[in-house]
Amino acid sequence: MIREAIVGAITGSLAAPRTLLLGRYDDEGRFQYVGRTTTLARAAGAAVAGLLAAGRGGHPWTGWSFSAGWGSQETLNVTLVEPDLVVEVGVDVARDASGRWRHPARWHRARPDLSPTDIPTF
Repeated sequence: MIREAIVGAITGSLAAPRTLLLGRYDDEGRFQYVGRTTTLARAAGAAVAGLLAAGRGGHPWTGWSFSAGWGSQETLNVTLVEPDLVVEVGVDVARDASGRWRHPARWHRARPDLSPTDIPTF
């Protein structure tokens, strides 16, 4: 199933993102983590790199840590980005108790034609 989400952080660098950490706003306006993508192909990373901007002060995920995998204690080294890029991803229906996507999402495409306010709430 194809869904839209907002990129809030990445692994890798701004010039060569490896995975995207995705979020959606909830009904109270908080930016909530919903999942991350599988490793991006080099072409996909290059396509999205030019659409990302480094996170500024006051990013909603400042101080958060993200696990490297389901049930893992290892944390990811992430770079926060401005949460203004919408992407389409393929996800399955499995969700954890918090409503997050349990399995990594598959990258489809960037949607610079959409705004984060166009995305359904979490």
